[in-house]
Amino acid sequence: MGNQISEGLNQKALAMQQWLLAHPFEGLKDCLVAYSSLTVLYNPVIIKKHYQPANTVYAWVADRLQQAFDNASQVKTEIRDVIRIPVCYEEPFAPDLAELARQRHLTREEVIHLHTAPVYNVYMIGFLPGFSYLGEVNAKIAAPRKEHPVPVQAGSVGIAGSQTGIYPLNSPGGWQIVGRTPLRLFEPFVPEPVKLETGDKVQFYAITKNEFMEYDQRL
Repeated sequence: MGNQISEGLNQKALAMQQWLLAHPFEGLKDCLVAYSSLTVLYNPVIIKKHYQPANTVYAWVADRLQQAFDNASQVKTEIRDVIRIPVCYEEPFAPDLAELARQRHLTREEVIHLHTAPVYNVYMIGFLPGFSYLGEVNAKIAAPRKEHPVPVQAGSVGIAGSQTGIYPLNSPGGWQIVGRTPLRLFEPFVPEPVKLETGDKVQFYAITKNEFMEYDQRL
């Protein structure tokens, strides 16, 4: 539905997903929301056998998607509480913060303030299980990706362009790492392994290194 970071388009995609899940069809496997699009996974054999469409299965699904688009405005968007996430912006958890501050002619404290001030929208989950794409950061701290990926620790909070996000697992990554949360945002062996969902609202708040260690010991 577009090629930009737009909360309006993201909400439209989310409403379409909710409508499809409320009006499922035989053969529907999954609906995945991205920034401004909705991916529908389906089994064409089941659809053809169950509905015997006059045209192609693709055209039948496209018509269903059009229904979702037309009816999305009637879907009531759930009002969600803001999820507050603690982040330590001290070394060694913030390896790129000092350089980002230098490039933007800001102090470390100003970068931290600009990063913790907004309430971010969770636009999508992807790349890794539970990796949350949040936006948008203040333009003063928007930063390009690194030229080459580097090892990143689970819980690291990064910035790439106007996005910010949290690495749920140890992984190579190219985002500018400005802090780390002690929270575990992906736990594969619990009933709800992914802690953030598309459409959630998130705000970061700063904690000290000692508070980080105390959190870590409790988890």
